[in-house]
Amino acid sequence: MNAPQPLPAFERAERQAQVVQALRNVLPDHALLYTTEDTVPYECDGLTAYRARPMCVALPETYAQVQGVLKACHAIDVPVVARGAGTGLSGGAMPHTEGVTLSLAKFNQILSIDAHSRTAVVQCGVRNLAISEAAAPFGLYYAPDPSSQIACTIGGNVAENSGGVHCLKYGLTVHNVLKVKGFTVEGEPIEFGSTALDTPGLDLLPLVVGSEGMLAVTTEVTVKLIPKPQLARCIMASFDDIRKAGDAVAEVIAAGIIPAGLEMMDKPMTVAVEDFVQAGYDLDAEAILLCESDGTPEEVEEEIGRMSEVLRRCGATAITVSRDEAQRLKFWSGRKNAFPASGRISPDYMCMDSTIPRKRLADILQAIAEMEKKYQLRCLNVFHAGDGNLHPLILFDANDADQMHRCEQFGADILETSVAMGGTVTGEHGVGIEKVNSMCVQFSADENEQMFGIKRAFDAKGLLNPGKVIPTLHRCAEYGKMLVRAGQIKHPDLPRF
Repeated sequence: MNAPQPLPAFERAERQAQVVQALRNVLPDHALLYTTEDTVPYECDGLTAYRARPMCVALPETYAQVQGVLKACHAIDVPVVARGAGTGLSGGAMPHTEGVTLSLAKFNQILSIDAHSRTAVVQCGVRNLAISEAAAPFGLYYAPDPSSQIACTIGGNVAENSGGVHCLKYGLTVHNVLKVKGFTVEGEPIEFGSTALDTPGLDLLPLVVGSEGMLAVTTEVTVKLIPKPQLARCIMASFDDIRKAGDAVAEVIAAGIIPAGLEMMDKPMTVAVEDFVQAGYDLDAEAILLCESDGTPEEVEEEIGRMSEVLRRCGATAITVSRDEAQRLKFWSGRKNAFPASGRISPDYMCMDSTIPRKRLADILQAIAEMEKKYQLRCLNVFHAGDGNLHPLILFDANDADQMHRCEQFGADILETSVAMGGTVTGEHGVGIEKVNSMCVQFSADENEQMFGIKRAFDAKGLLNPGKVIPTLHRCAEYGKMLVRAGQIKHPDLPRF
């Protein structure tokens, strides 16, 4: 993946001086960074394999300053990349070398909680977990819970349409957000959605949620809150065969059960996690499933019984049901620490994100095992199994150019195989720069052009987060040629390249 190419030094210096002067008219000096040592911390998000240094970083403290930054940049055709906590995993917040990174970290206030309507109005920089913490005294919480919820912000969740381990039952961000307020690229106020039962005019809320900062800059979000369940219990089911575990996921859903959470980890991942957090995982199992039920005590008891029966029928070698809340949280602490656990055993890792039909879980795991041999790199696997969302973690050393290249090929292979199995190239981490080439595999040139049409309707100059998400026709053509040279396809699929 190629980062945006910087201008020659003298041109960059001239352009930077122009941008700094324009932003000084709307920001105080302490809210504008442009020296190397100040901007380097913003050179990447959670996808650390790719980096670029922004020309400037703006840290506005008021909505008027956000508006001013956007108007100033639009007037002189400067790209703008909005950034929250920088926990994204697809490079969606990677800076543009000729642009401004617009940090929204200072907008971290919970503006209101309405226990009667079960809603909260929060600024974009509020941490995901902080919403649930603030709503807890009312017996409410915010359901989407990405593994990074202790750090990730609601604005970033809106940009990526984030999910989490409980998204199977309670939905992704798009299912839990009522209204988004912000600004267009020209600095005009804009609002999506409504707290009413219907939205006046076109319902554009599902369009902006998951748009990865390409259509507008989010500043304020109204979210749904739901009652905390009376009880939650979690099953840890062990399997001596990956295919049995994958089939069990499909059988649970086929039985008409929608668990609060249904996650899968393979043996290498459970070994890494257990060494890190001692969650009580079965290290002899080839794969484990975490299946959670929540609700009233009666509902939970009945559902745990039904799920246990299905799991045993599918070949579970051991079933452990959490005996109390502490053990339930321990089971989930292992799953939620899968990424840092992987970081302890490898200099670097690349976390992929694709989605496949549930019935193909075992097939994709076997395919990934073959890819490990092909690319000579290890891969640890953890899945939001209930909705078929994969998170393979490819281990590599970014200081080794050959390993880096093989890792990129490995990741692309996983995404393309997912599409071939009837899936998609992303689930909840977004496209960003990581998957932009693989979009050429899933979508035709005409389909990509339709997406560009939406982009142009909001951002005619293409200044908001440019070069991300939607591949150009040229990029798709070049990617097709690369696959031919690599021997992965015999000729470009003409309707797609």
